[in-house]
Amino acid sequence: MRIEDYALIGDMQTAALVGRDGSVDWLCLPRFDSPACFAALLDAPEAGRWLLAPAGGGACTSRRYRPDTLILETVWERDGGAVRVLDLMPPRGEAPDVVRIVQGLRGRVEMRTELLLRFGYGHDVPWLRHDGGELAAIAGPDAAWLRTPVELRPDEDAHRTTGAFTVTEGEEVPFVLTWQQSWLPRPAPVDARASLKDAERAWKDWMRRCRYGGGYADAVRTSLVTLKALTYAPTGGLVAAATTSLPEDLGGSRNWDYRYCWLRDASFTLQALMSAGYDAEARAWRDWLLRAAAGHPADLQIMYTVEGARRIPEWTADWLSGYEDSPPVRVGNAATGQLQLDVYGETLDCLHLARRCGLAVDEEAWDLQNGLMNYLEGAWRSPDNGLWETRGPRRNFVHSKVLAWVAADRMIQAVETLSLEGPADRWRALRDEIHDDVCARGYDQDRNTFTQYYGSAGLDASLLLIPRLGFLPAGDPRVKGTVEAVRRELVEDGLVLRYRPEKERVDGLPGREGTFLACSFWLADALAMEGREDEARELFERLLSLRNDVGLLAEEYDTSRSRQVGNFPQAFSHVSVVNTAGALAGRHPGTRTP
Repeated sequence: MRIEDYALIGDMQTAALVGRDGSVDWLCLPRFDSPACFAALLDAPEAGRWLLAPAGGGACTSRRYRPDTLILETVWERDGGAVRVLDLMPPRGEAPDVVRIVQGLRGRVEMRTELLLRFGYGHDVPWLRHDGGELAAIAGPDAAWLRTPVELRPDEDAHRTTGAFTVTEGEEVPFVLTWQQSWLPRPAPVDARASLKDAERAWKDWMRRCRYGGGYADAVRTSLVTLKALTYAPTGGLVAAATTSLPEDLGGSRNWDYRYCWLRDASFTLQALMSAGYDAEARAWRDWLLRAAAGHPADLQIMYTVEGARRIPEWTADWLSGYEDSPPVRVGNAATGQLQLDVYGETLDCLHLARRCGLAVDEEAWDLQNGLMNYLEGAWRSPDNGLWETRGPRRNFVHSKVLAWVAADRMIQAVETLSLEGPADRWRALRDEIHDDVCARGYDQDRNTFTQYYGSAGLDASLLLIPRLGFLPAGDPRVKGTVEAVRRELVEDGLVLRYRPEKERVDGLPGREGTFLACSFWLADALAMEGREDEARELFERLLSLRNDVGLLAEEYDTSRSRQVGNFPQAFSHVSVVNTAGALAGRHPGTRTP
């Protein structure tokens, strides 16, 4: 099944992917980065799934989200009737629940369900007990219960549970799957119909707070719901995606675990949330960032867990074959140990944006910012691994240097406009030094473009952010030249590659990858800032056309196969939908231009 054939449901602590065939093929419990109990997404059905569909099988006729919610409605039309399945994860109470309700729409439809619980990323087969219409499963630390009026039949040889039933017009058949740690008492059962009402009310109440009033409102609202679904409610941390190891190169090894929170996304996400009126979510994300960044400045990481933990060891689940036979399946992310100097600029930019937008920050936060800035003053000249977590040699990446300039610039602005105390004169000198260094060593005069790193002949899509960050104005000839160079050298079928890994092997990995959707949105932003609004709008609408039938985007798009690739759904892509729609409405982020 293609990546775009999946839809997302979740409860703001974890999420599941539901296919067009009615199968839940991915679910981690109890939180985003927990081991999966359904891992068929990365292997075969035997790795765990929950199918609920007409007995004849096949893809659905249509599906949609109920407006402004994450409640999925999937419809199958058959000769003898029609049926709808509602899929949701209600707001979490005592434990996580997956609720599925079968509704007869017309005539009679024969239905079937097949449940294969496999804890530990498909590795651990639980002990099953059946009692009438209820199933209980346990394996080590995990326990689960499935309640339904349908008679469930065990298949001990296949370690699965099946059920067959008929639904008629006007009839409803509920299913509720509940998880709990095995040593705790069983959670109180939830009522499926009541859960549906609670979930719809909660989502609609949340969306009523949306203040976005520009164009492309439907796309923006869908992306905001997606971002909310990818937010870990207890802490406010936003995961990059709900999945691990969906390949950037089908059949290749560019597979990463994205179920963590990246500092890279901080200022982009904050801008998107604040522009839509979600001050509470912006504040929660900012507060998560402050907690995660606390500590010695030299220890600042590029990513953390949803709780803000630092250790994310990487290992491979070798028993899984990978999505479409694209191993390895990685759990954890070794990039936590990389040096990425851009995260200092992104963190300081985010905290400055928070203040400018009215989110109060206490003196301890300013002390933290001073500590980060003091460290960066001595470290900005160092080569690093860059924005894209390259696993090759460290380089003097231009984007990292630009973000060092951003760090100094935002600290100066805080002193000048917010009356905070700091050595503004010293920071001004540093800002000028970094600016001169980048323009002298990161710019190719012969080609009239900035380059990926000092001395490189390659390009990097992050260079499109130079005007947005305020390093140079959009009308500067060097910026215009860079935009044109990116369009000439990094665009495939109208979409933007991050860089060309096959050109200089900067990332130390074999193969290539698809066009990067967030970078394609950045090109639209750069064109809009340059005054080329028609071209920007055309590209933006092309990007919106790549969304699947329920409005979701992965990380990348493979133009040769006309498919979404990479982890899914990708927060960075949906943040970009919100921000680019705002840019086309004339709301560019306010930045200082030297």
